[in-house]
Amino acid sequence: MSKSAMSEPLVEMNQTHKGQLQYLQGFGGDTSNAVIAAARQGASCAYLTRVGNDGFGTQLLDLWAAEGVDTQGVQRDDDAHTGLYFVQHGPDGHAFSYLRRGSAASLMTPALLDSGLIERSQFLHVSGISLAISTTACDTVFAAIERARAAGTQVSLDSNLRLRLWPVDRARAILRETLRSADLFLPSMDDMQHLTGNDDPERTLDWIRDAGATGVVVLKLGKDGSIIDDGHTRTPMAALRVDAVDATGAGDCFAGSLLARRCQGDGWEDAVRYANAAAALSTLGYGAVDPLPRTEQVLARLKSLAE
Repeated sequence: MSKSAMSEPLVEMNQTHKGQLQYLQGFGGDTSNAVIAAARQGASCAYLTRVGNDGFGTQLLDLWAAEGVDTQGVQRDDDAHTGLYFVQHGPDGHAFSYLRRGSAASLMTPALLDSGLIERSQFLHVSGISLAISTTACDTVFAAIERARAAGTQVSLDSNLRLRLWPVDRARAILRETLRSADLFLPSMDDMQHLTGNDDPERTLDWIRDAGATGVVVLKLGKDGSIIDDGHTRTPMAALRVDAVDATGAGDCFAGSLLARRCQGDGWEDAVRYANAAAALSTLGYGAVDPLPRTEQVLARLKSLAE
């Protein structure tokens, strides 16, 4: 197994035209998007979560099965619902509205981890959302990381800060504790501005190292690309310019694609270059999952850039 991930999957209702009451149903949830992106890049993937015993839960299970994602780590709940969110598009970008309180995923406990999937994976991918949706989910993430460390499974952490889920002081404290156990930390500059109070990438990377990060850090800078910090050198990586229509799942696509390429033996610069291209392509359609590209699309775009 190349990669396992855990968090809260969601059903997505995405506004297809600004100002109009038309929504396209799709699927979301940060680590679910990432694991599907990784599967589309050829990685062997599994997902651990809980969904409601409802129609949306069945749709998510069907989605993962169609994408080749192992679902033996997915539990169903007869009493709790599957989470839902809406995406609206305006002059300042996309805005999210969530119906997730009390979702099945928010009720996860460490018993979710008994499938052995983490121990058989090269990477375990978690996020700030995984940590924030409830105290039991937070406990489950820490238990999963402990299992991963004991088994030699590498831990990948995406900051994915959502301040509507928890206060910034709690987010800062828990993310600091978590990043110390991460082999790969994937923060965005927007997230880190909330956590550190500064907008300078170099100072932000210094803060992350001072907080105890010992693994590789890839700081995402949006249209300005990213910076790879391996603990010794810092390497800027340019973004791929496209005419984006919806960036809902771009960061998750970046994470999943990066991990897939690392599993396939790419060095850090090649893996980030590939992930940049995949993430850019994912913004050319609406929704978090449907536009996620496949390997041949990414390789074709990289080839065109090299010509």
